[in-house]
Amino acid sequence: MLSQLQIRVLGELRVARDGKALPLPASRKTRALIAYLAVVGRPVRRDHLCEFFWQVPDDPRASLRWSLHKIRRITSGGREECLVADSNRVFLNPQTIDLDFTRMSRLRPDDIEVLDTPVLDSLAGSFAGDFLEGLHLPHCPKFEAWRLYHAKSVTRTRARILRALIDRTREEPERTLFYAHLLQSLNPQCDAVAQQVHRLGSEVHGIVGTPSAPTAFGSARCTLRDDGMEHEMSDSRGSDKADLRQSSGAAPLRRSQHTRFCRSRDGVQIAYAICGQGPPLVRAAHWMSHLEYDWESPVWRHWINALSESNTLIRYDQRGNGLSDREVANFTFEAMVADLESVVDALRLDRFTLLGVSQSCSVSAAYAARYPERLTGLILYGGFVKGWRMRGDQHEINTHEAMTTMIREGWGKDNPAFRQLFTTMFIPGANQEQITWFNELQRIAVSADDASRLHEAFGEIDVSAILPRIAVPTLVLHARDDLVVPFHSGREFATGIQGARFVELNSANHVLLADESAFSKFRGEVTRFISECARR
Repeated sequence: MLSQLQIRVLGELRVARDGKALPLPASRKTRALIAYLAVVGRPVRRDHLCEFFWQVPDDPRASLRWSLHKIRRITSGGREECLVADSNRVFLNPQTIDLDFTRMSRLRPDDIEVLDTPVLDSLAGSFAGDFLEGLHLPHCPKFEAWRLYHAKSVTRTRARILRALIDRTREEPERTLFYAHLLQSLNPQCDAVAQQVHRLGSEVHGIVGTPSAPTAFGSARCTLRDDGMEHEMSDSRGSDKADLRQSSGAAPLRRSQHTRFCRSRDGVQIAYAICGQGPPLVRAAHWMSHLEYDWESPVWRHWINALSESNTLIRYDQRGNGLSDREVANFTFEAMVADLESVVDALRLDRFTLLGVSQSCSVSAAYAARYPERLTGLILYGGFVKGWRMRGDQHEINTHEAMTTMIREGWGKDNPAFRQLFTTMFIPGANQEQITWFNELQRIAVSADDASRLHEAFGEIDVSAILPRIAVPTLVLHARDDLVVPFHSGREFATGIQGARFVELNSANHVLLADESAFSKFRGEVTRFISECARR
């Protein structure tokens, strides 16, 4: 019987069959594509892969076909076809692959505590290095973000395994020292680990010195650097709570953002970014966002600067958008709320201010109704209580149904004429630079299929029934002449939430621009509201 194809990603990429190593293609992108398809383990749309690995001038579809041809030559020869590809999707069948990453990805921190020591030793031995060690694609930012997320996640799991093994093998100093050296290699700058390695080395080699602490590594306090953010590892379980606090004597943070990933309840990967300093402010995801592309944009840059000036701003890309997973099956309202929950839970935020923008106002309202104890305040800008289909205006329904068709047919085309229709609705007061950027954002942030499905999903939203249950301080703002969301739709939040304060903004832009007085007013109202909530 022919064996499965063995793919190893915990270290340098290796592919073998029957224990015999198979030659990998010279192209780094093709090797990265093998690893990506193996780890993802589900069908992936061709246009997503083109966007992930190739730029438009490279003729991405031709490049993808060439890479798939190379991969098929490597993966063929098994009992079942390993690589499955049709005109739309590509699939590396996980049933035909023995992937070392699978067992590690399913491991949870609590599992490590109950697994037998030989099993943990086997898990530790499966690492030949870092995740996809040496396989970097600096000109493919989406792949790099994906790779770094898994590299950091795997490293944290590996550290937990090693700490558990260190704790369990205290009676075998030589074995403990071996695991300690491995742990030190993950974070050479950690003084606590270095001190323990020194003590264990002294014991093993018979050097008189300070006796090792009774709890070995169990109580050692160590901080792992993760994109400039700190993670506490204060016990053998290795908590990965993000430390969003800053000591009063610390220097101001460099104006930069740190991008990370988490998984929602249904397994969809959500990208989120952290910048600024101060009390946490979470901006719920809205349609058409891209954490990296927004960062230096002439449309969103002033928003990010203003919101992170006195707060730690957390933004995330909605499923189907930006750096989060694309081509997902579930675009329901409940899934959108779950994505917000997953980001908050990943950061283990106890108390924070929540900002909803556009359709994420409804998502934020649902979160506030469920978790009032976690919010210091709720801010809703440019949102709606009922989606376009639920508002019952037949003319509006007909218009939006036509828009859905236009999105599906014209969104991804090189000619921005279709997308410019949406640009003129979202930012009618924009200059040419802002128009050009917003046209391009739409193509980069979300595919035509996902954009049309999301637009349909927004039409079905209705949170009117939950508004009376919201019991947190609430600020509602809406632009008077907003062409995307009618003024009265946003004002319904203020009438439905008891005690909510409503602020009318003099603008026709759905996304307020930097040079208009409406944005200055928005910024002042939000800053004042957050300050008032902090004093309560």
